[in-house]
Amino acid sequence: MTSLIQSVDWLAIAPPTVAAVVAIVVLVADLFLSERAKPLLGWIATGGLVLAGLALLPLLDGDRRTFCLTTGQDACTYEADHFALAVQFLVIGGALLTALLSLHTVRELELPAGEYWFLLLSSAAGAALLPASRDLATLVVALEVASLPAFALVGLRRGDRLSSEAALKFFLSSVTATAVMLLGVSFVYAASGSMHLAEIARGLDDVPAGLGTLADAGVALTLVGFAFKTAAVPFHFWVPDTYVGAPLPVAAYLSVVGKAVGFSGLILVTVLAFPGYGDVWGPAVAVLAALTMTAGNAAALRQAPGRAHSAVRLLAWSSVGQAGYLLVPIAAAAHVTDPNDAIGSTVAYALMYAAVNLGAFGVAALVGRTHAANRIDDYRGLFATRPAAALALGFFLLCLAGLPPGVIGLFAKVAVFSAAVDAGLGWLAVVMAVNVVIALAYYLRWTAVLFLAPAPDTQPVPAPVPTPVPAPVTERAGGPAPEPVRGAAPERAPAPGAVPGA
Repeated sequence: MTSLIQSVDWLAIAPPTVAAVVAIVVLVADLFLSERAKPLLGWIATGGLVLAGLALLPLLDGDRRTFCLTTGQDACTYEADHFALAVQFLVIGGALLTALLSLHTVRELELPAGEYWFLLLSSAAGAALLPASRDLATLVVALEVASLPAFALVGLRRGDRLSSEAALKFFLSSVTATAVMLLGVSFVYAASGSMHLAEIARGLDDVPAGLGTLADAGVALTLVGFAFKTAAVPFHFWVPDTYVGAPLPVAAYLSVVGKAVGFSGLILVTVLAFPGYGDVWGPAVAVLAALTMTAGNAAALRQAPGRAHSAVRLLAWSSVGQAGYLLVPIAAAAHVTDPNDAIGSTVAYALMYAAVNLGAFGVAALVGRTHAANRIDDYRGLFATRPAAALALGFFLLCLAGLPPGVIGLFAKVAVFSAAVDAGLGWLAVVMAVNVVIALAYYLRWTAVLFLAPAPDTQPVPAPVPTPVPAPVTERAGGPAPEPVRGAAPERAPAPGAVPGA
């Protein structure tokens, strides 16, 4: 008799497990620590993320699988392959840098420390679980574990109108996308008869004629749900307001880890579960890539430097444009025999983008301590006052633009461009080249502001006090009393016993 008990490889699932366990430890410790000891929670959370990152080291061979079926089918729920390890490294590294940025922010904004660190670690645990998921049920659960704490993190500034509005927009948009995705997942399960990605691919290759339309609808609806998570057009409207309303470390986390979650999920369902539908999702993702990079760069180009929160809005729209670049290799994967090279280009670009975008948000958080409006104009002359921050931000912006000395950004863009050309998507490569040129305008404009002379002091100078001028006395018979000259000293009554005119 075949045993139905699945074995568990605890070492394989260690990275997300460590993050989840430390999240519970932080939440419980918050009950017993005094207010003065609350900063200790931040260091516990940071240490937990370091341990989760170290747990990746024994898995570098990338051949561990667990929660596998015992009925003879070669299908597992969790697989720590090289793709999963690369994305987990991105997620845990991004969460660690977010935690370091948050140490000062939690104290400065007076955020509830226990809740903040618990939510951040919980979201990181879900995000680390997702790239290793190999069935739709675990994929959806991991996606929601990563997303639900993020809603609360955005709205954690109590009493702040922008924060509450941002959290509500983010929540409503995400819930709608999740509902659509769940409907698509149910259709795919009905058509294929399995939840494991490898089994779904085999099941969709031989769909009964009566279920063909159901399978097509399921594939389309599932892709729509993940397109929202990647902030692809037209599912991107929540991005700018959410980034402005959230604490800056949380906005940085969403721009990097949130996108990593969406892209890894999109890669898994397209390449592993729906390879036979490449002629459907390939052109659709290519069109989404072109629209996303164009809309994001055009909106970033229109940001007025003097507008409140224009720096954060520019980074938000820039992240939408960068999402378009990340979609290009996924579209290319549908047109090549071996999609691994194309997917590798997406992972390489995502690692570059994560590092430099978190750095840019870090400098923005530093400037935001003294300039709450965080306008681009507030960065004028930053090199004169904070040369290290100005040089760092200039380097990060040049990396995003793909210009020297930001050569890592240049190499990443070349890899993405090559993936599109090799797949025969010449028109998409042309669109990408045009958008790279458009993006140069706003990246270089912001970089130039850093090295301009500081803005002159525009504080109003008080006007000089006018010298009192005595009003001329003019007597008119029966006429009205003369009006005093404006600015003259008021006329005083003569002292008792004084002689008038003396």
